[in-house]
Formats: sequence, C-alpha cells, structure tokens
Amino acid sequence: MKRKVHIFITHILIILLLIPVAGAYAFWNLPPLPPPEEYGNLRINRLSEKNGQKPVTFSHWSHRVKYTCRVCHLELEFNMKLNSTEITEEANKNGLFCGTCHDGKTAFGHTGKNCKKCHNGDIGYGKEKFEKLKNLPTAPFGNKIEWVMAVQKGLIKPKQSILEKDYKPMHFKKLLRLEAAWTMIPPAYFSHRKHGYWLDCANCHPDIFNIKKKATKHFAMIYNLDGKFCGVCHLKVAFPMNDCKGCHPDIKEY
Repeated sequence: MKRKVHIFITHILIILLLIPVAGAYAFWNLPPLPPPEEYGNLRINRLSEKNGQKPVTFSHWSHRVKYTCRVCHLELEFNMKLNSTEITEEANKNGLFCGTCHDGKTAFGHTGKNCKKCHNGDIGYGKEKFEKLKNLPTAPFGNKIEWVMAVQKGLIKPKQSILEKDYKPMHFKKLLRLEAAWTMIPPAYFSHRKHGYWLDCANCHPDIFNIKKKATKHFAMIYNLDGKFCGVCHLKVAFPMNDCKGCHPDIKEY
C-alpha cells in the first residue's frame, strides 16, 4: 500500500513540475499575427491625416533587403517607437528622414505622381512584391523569413551605412544566457553577433537596455509584450514572440 501511495505522489509531483512548462507556451496572450506579407508593415500617421493626407504605409521587409536597421534608426534618426518621429514633407524635401533616399535618384522622389506610393492608408500596399523573397531561408513566424541566415549566406547584402563609405561594424560576439523566472522554463539566449548584423550598439543601449551588467530591472515577458525591452522590435517587426524557440531554444511544446 505504501508503495502505491509513493508511486501516486511521485506521478503527481511530475505532473505539477510539467505544468509551468506546458502553461508557459500558451499562457501569454500573444497578439494575433498578420499575413507574412504584411508583417512588419506599419501605418505612420502622426501628421498625415491632420494635414488631409492618408496615413503612410511603411514596409520593413521591402527596405531591409537593402538596408540594415541601423541606417534608418541611427543614421537617419527615426525613433524606434511608431509615430514618435515628426516627419514632415518639408524635412523630406530637404533630404532628411525618408528624403535621404527618396530624392528621385536613389529611390522615387517626392512628386505628385508618387504620393500614393506612401500615402495610401493600405497596410497591405505592395504585398505583390513579397513573392520576390520566396527563395530566402524560411522561418516559422513573422514574415516567415530567416533574415539573419539570409545575410550570413550572402543572399541579401543590406548596407550597414549610407553616411560612411568605409564603415565597418564592431564585432561583438558575446552570447548572454538569461535565466527564466518561471520554474522549469529553460533560459533565453541573446546573441550579440546575430543582432550585430542589423543593429548598432546605440540602437539598444542605453535607452532600451541599461548597458551596466544586471542593471536592467523588471526584464520579464509581461514587459516585453507591453512593447518594452525585446518587445520594441520583437512584436511587430523582428520575429514575433510566438516563436518561443527563437529565444528559448530548449523550451518544449505541449
């Protein structure tokens, strides 16, 4: 009898230990994902409708095949938060923000016939061009494109800088192991090397992450889903948090 009780209790304990892992995969109320060809598309509307124009649709995937994140979010000074940069037509025509490239030479310019290419209010605008990326390495979520691998294999060669001809990114290869707060949840891993293909140190430090070791507090999933920390990018542009294995490679699916 004692042996049966012992076996029963052992089974219960095993089940209780597994619950956090199984629950973690489905516990969070992750935002719904748009179709791959619309993932990363943003509607910029800080000033457009106030000035009688339709919101601007910006496609990240169509730009990232040519430029890294650091070009726009460091050199051209676009803030990481949507609609927090005051982008005016005057600034664009003076070669700032979008106007740095959209000058009629590098890319289409700010002329009347081109207005609807940006000011269309259609989050799916230009999605027919997504077909051109079908041969890039695949991923399970987001655009369903493994962007880092595409760079590593030389399938795309996005520019790291448009201001410095001889710019070379700093190679920092440190892999961070981040222990999870939940019992039985495997650690997350952060690769500086992979992020370095796209970003500058200043894109993350010190505004998003304090650069001092272990000085970033409250670094939890709930804050990521609120658009903080990793959630600045990994909600609507970089691979979404639905891809648990992207950060927690040893997590189990139940």
